[in-house]
Amino acid sequence: MPSPWPRRTFLHAAGGGALALGLAGTAAHPAPAADLGPTGPPTAPEALGTASDAEFDTLRARWRDLILGTGFSPTAEPFRGILGTLGAAAAEYRATMAPAGGSLWPGRSWADPDPDTDAESYAFSAAMNDSCNRLRTMAEAYSQPGTGLTGDAGLRDAVLTGLDHLYTEVYNERTTRYGNWYNWQIGAPQALMDTCVLMYDHLSADRIAAYCRAVDAFVPDSVFASYTGTSTGANRVDLCRGVVLRGIVGRDPAKIALASRALEPVFPYVTSGDGFYADGSFVQHRNVPYIGGYGAVLHDGVGRLLALLRGSSWAVTGPGTQLFLDTIEKAVAPFLYNGLIMDNVSSRGISRMGTSDHQRAHGLMATILLVGQGASPEENARWRAMVKGWLRRDYHYPALSNPGLSLIRASLLQGLQDDGSVRAAPEPVEHRLFPNMARATHRRRDWAASVSMASNRIAHYEFGNGEHARGYHTGAGWLSWWGAGFGLEQYSDAYWPTVDPYRLPGITASRKPLADGEGGDWGQPMPDAAWVGGTTDGEFAAVGQHLKGLSSTLDAKKSWFCLDDSIVCLGAGITATDGHAVETTVDNRALGTTGAPVLTVDGRAQPVAQGWTGTFDGASWAHIAGQAGYVFPGGTRLEAVREERTGSWRDINTGGSPDPVTRRYLTLFTDHGVDPAGAAYAYVLLPGASAHGTARHAHDRGRLRILANSGAQQGVRVPGLGLTAVNFWSAGTVERLRVSAPASVLVREHRDGTATLAVSDPARQATSLELVWNRRVSRVLSRPASVTAATTGSSLRLVLGDLTGLAGAPQKITVRLG
Repeated sequence: MPSPWPRRTFLHAAGGGALALGLAGTAAHPAPAADLGPTGPPTAPEALGTASDAEFDTLRARWRDLILGTGFSPTAEPFRGILGTLGAAAAEYRATMAPAGGSLWPGRSWADPDPDTDAESYAFSAAMNDSCNRLRTMAEAYSQPGTGLTGDAGLRDAVLTGLDHLYTEVYNERTTRYGNWYNWQIGAPQALMDTCVLMYDHLSADRIAAYCRAVDAFVPDSVFASYTGTSTGANRVDLCRGVVLRGIVGRDPAKIALASRALEPVFPYVTSGDGFYADGSFVQHRNVPYIGGYGAVLHDGVGRLLALLRGSSWAVTGPGTQLFLDTIEKAVAPFLYNGLIMDNVSSRGISRMGTSDHQRAHGLMATILLVGQGASPEENARWRAMVKGWLRRDYHYPALSNPGLSLIRASLLQGLQDDGSVRAAPEPVEHRLFPNMARATHRRRDWAASVSMASNRIAHYEFGNGEHARGYHTGAGWLSWWGAGFGLEQYSDAYWPTVDPYRLPGITASRKPLADGEGGDWGQPMPDAAWVGGTTDGEFAAVGQHLKGLSSTLDAKKSWFCLDDSIVCLGAGITATDGHAVETTVDNRALGTTGAPVLTVDGRAQPVAQGWTGTFDGASWAHIAGQAGYVFPGGTRLEAVREERTGSWRDINTGGSPDPVTRRYLTLFTDHGVDPAGAAYAYVLLPGASAHGTARHAHDRGRLRILANSGAQQGVRVPGLGLTAVNFWSAGTVERLRVSAPASVLVREHRDGTATLAVSDPARQATSLELVWNRRVSRVLSRPASVTAATTGSSLRLVLGDLTGLAGAPQKITVRLG
């Protein structure tokens, strides 16, 4: 089809050919550079590095490969399908593109009549950013093989016309920014510079200079002057990417040097605010756990920049890069399970239509492979085995069937899948505690679980940009879990627009109605609750939350004791005066559109008809076929509901579809009544257990002892594991353990005559702590510096000093018994 725009004459720059990614090995030390200092760019000429035209060409060619991918056959799946989808999108954009005053596409106007920073202006700036991204898509389809538009002159001219129109009308050095800062400083510059890299041979020097001036205007050097505000964490990485590419496209070594050095503050671990913490936590927006969102963006951005600049005059290296590499295993891997990223670290992302926990994980898995090429051989081998295990075990949504994967990510994952030298690693058996973001993960060979909490440091949830309107109870003790061969679809099939947000698995919540976005736009409300966290020996754990409800008088103490085949869930001191019922949701299983698994209560199968409800007084155990067993020590009044729930993505995200969707649920819960005063619950979750195994567990009185379940202490003993674990909400004694201040304590007696004690101060308020274990101990084998005194004999007495600065981290002591 002839192009509707006249042909142009172009200056063909001498670009380098497509290069194979030279990413193996560890990074070399950077070229000598002046210290940026806290306020500005390098001032010494030698800080700019030395660069030739060939080096810029090499970097530009390398970035092409990082955008487009390498080493794949465009006629083989999944690449054929991905390329076809890309070509179809680009063809649609070209066919509908109609440059006019204030827009490139009908209905996507950036002409804001009243430019400011209100919601209306956000929409206009988003239209500008979207236009940049559509041009990038068209440029990719032009550059990629197998799209049906490869090298198409009409598509090329359309991209160039779009770039000119965008610059003339809005994204230029004369425009004053309006709407969302992100669109001007991150979204548009990245898309614009990517497009310039792809279309470089067709851009005149004047056009390149103009587009670079626009980026300079909206992303001035001053954005890197201090590591604060919107220039931290993932945002800082995104800003650096835009400026590095601007430097490459514009052949400006000073810009590349500035952005390369500006990455450095991202690497060190933080002790407050945004960034990675020593315990593996990742926080963005001051108090929101975000490994599955901004954390994934940060890893992808840093990984690509390390790969891009490695071996160049501006290579990013130093001790901080190893800290970054360490976060793969410390922070990211614990939340990836068999091809999904746990929703409790994705915040607003879970409310976005067209995405799921599996889709979010696919890109992150590919990022791990990319980052691994710059790690040590040992690290890279471990990570490749780890990712291959996730690829192999994801029966619900295999990564290579995801049509939304970019070519670079698909090629990385396909290459790993085809690599016969890599053996898939099994799931680790471990517990990981993340006190700095109020999360915990518990992993066994056949299942995994995670607890999501809120504290005076971590928000109940985040609402912003019209997203995540009903996430208000995702920090109220939400216990999510998955099995190796079941349950991977639990949160993937329209769960969030259809689930009852007051009945998330594991939470205790008031039925008091909350407004959409309760707490306000970007309010990120936090409870006034300090004791949130726990302790672990690395395999088992005691986790606890002093729960205070969002916009509610609800107050409760919740504990989870994570064992070998189960999680013991205790709640006590449940009190509220809101005039509404309070419930604890034992579980809320998503059943898709047709699921009807049998529910068995105390040996009796219950009806499977939708709309059925049941109440069971003194229930001892329950079982959902193909899912899990639930044991209620001492019996409980159990409520059960089978229901079909209808909602829309628009209900929870203004960018979602208003079309109704319906899904089935089977919910088990305990009703504590209206305005309870000191209510309690106790149940044991057995993921993957059979009905017979659940009944056997319920009747084995010697396997588990609940030592305490009150607002003062909660604890269990499991003789078969040699384990005693207690959450002390206040000083006191439980069985053989006594503490002088609130603490979380876990004791593990081993068969070799030793024992491990793990103790922490989750509230971060203990200036001193005395712990007494009334058990004969002959010798202390190891202890941390926090233990200032230890006495052995007929009992063990430990004195710990000021724990307030340890961020709730477990302190481990090993002793010899007898």
